[in-house]
Amino acid sequence: MCGKTLPILIALPLVLAACATAVPDIYTAPRAGFAAVSDQTSATIGKRTAFAQTQAENEEVQRDVRALVQGKTISADTAVQVALLNNKGLQAAYAEIGLSAATAWQEATPVNPVVSIGVLGIGAAELGAYRAIEGMIASNLLAAQTRQQRMALADVNFRAAQASAVNNTLALANQTRAAWIRAVAAFETVSYLQRAKVTSDAGAELAQRLGETGSLNKAGQAREFAFNAELAGQLAQARLNAIRAKEDLTRLMGLWGDDVAYFVPDALPALPRSVGAVAGVEVKALNNRIDLRVAKLDLEAQAAAFGLTDQTRLVTDLELIAGVEAEREVEDGRRRTETTPQLELEFAIPIFDTGKARMRKAELSYLQAANVLAQKAVDVRSEARATEAGYRATYRIAQHYRDVLVPLRATVEEEGLLSYNGMITSTFELISATRDKLGAELQAANAKRDFYLAEADLTAAIYGGGSGASSPSETAALAAGGDAEH
Repeated sequence: MCGKTLPILIALPLVLAACATAVPDIYTAPRAGFAAVSDQTSATIGKRTAFAQTQAENEEVQRDVRALVQGKTISADTAVQVALLNNKGLQAAYAEIGLSAATAWQEATPVNPVVSIGVLGIGAAELGAYRAIEGMIASNLLAAQTRQQRMALADVNFRAAQASAVNNTLALANQTRAAWIRAVAAFETVSYLQRAKVTSDAGAELAQRLGETGSLNKAGQAREFAFNAELAGQLAQARLNAIRAKEDLTRLMGLWGDDVAYFVPDALPALPRSVGAVAGVEVKALNNRIDLRVAKLDLEAQAAAFGLTDQTRLVTDLELIAGVEAEREVEDGRRRTETTPQLELEFAIPIFDTGKARMRKAELSYLQAANVLAQKAVDVRSEARATEAGYRATYRIAQHYRDVLVPLRATVEEEGLLSYNGMITSTFELISATRDKLGAELQAANAKRDFYLAEADLTAAIYGGGSGASSPSETAALAAGGDAEH
């Protein structure tokens, strides 16, 4: 009977540990979960993503990036594409998908049995150096029982990692587009300041000549010189800001070395002819926001964790231990071995820790995730409304500068030129009118920049990724550098 029972006892823990389905391929693939991220990103913004894991793949990405930027004037779409391929921070974020897949893989794999072997009575010469050998195999029954629940929790975390990766991708795309807008607007600002400087130089030169002839007093000369000096400082600051704005874009695209030899346009595209209200912007945001989906998955994960905690509330560790003890004895001068099978069940008695604290933590974690999701839904609705209103408002402001203020300043300049030709208007009045026109054009350019930043924010409010644009008051400080390479 012992000979029949022994193999069964030893094999029992192994059979219990092996009672599991195969690990799904979705967790074991080299790029586990990344295809879903790539497909969703492509469907949302129409851009390609890559997760380079080998030297050859990195070199291929570098070749693609160089072909897109080196020595070329890049568009906003090109800048976004380069960032999605080349930004190392995004590559690090993609690694989180693989880490969560590996965790799910590990949870789907049965817990290894623990084997222990002991030798007793070492040094017993009459028994042949030892008296007994004891071998045991231990299997965690609770781990096998809760395997499906742990797999479900790991799968939720895996899907949440995918959603977070999509959100990080959209965030980088939006930040890069906003950085491109700022950089181009900066160089456009410089072009206006340079033209204003030319006019100011002419006024300063005229003031100097009139002062030499006595036709203009020192106060008049000082006013022209002071204005010219102020404008020179503004232009120098604008050039520095342009370099910084382009460097921000370069950093987001992950470029260095020879790859930074690219250019951006001198001016933003003209305003569209019209923009309308975005119908159902709140519904679109609620249906498409990736960060909202991440919050939902977090709630699902807390629910799964709560169920697992409830199942293991009292019994936190349950092990089945089976084995055999082979003991040698000397009887009538003859040595014989007696084999004894063993079977043990090991568990912790919940005398002190009854699991109430763990259940309370699980309940509060679930409640916390539910409230975070509810608040996120409120925030998403508000952001969608605010950005949609800002999108339309900034367009109307930019349109006002373009269609009203700039034409009026142009009319003043034209009429001043006619009066100057008729010997009615002085040269300084004509120069002042030209300055005012350039100032109006600069205001129009800044308003156009704010509109395109608001447009980028609207996309982020609908699809997720956060805001890559600053407020108009912050972006107003960004100017561009004319002589700086761009």
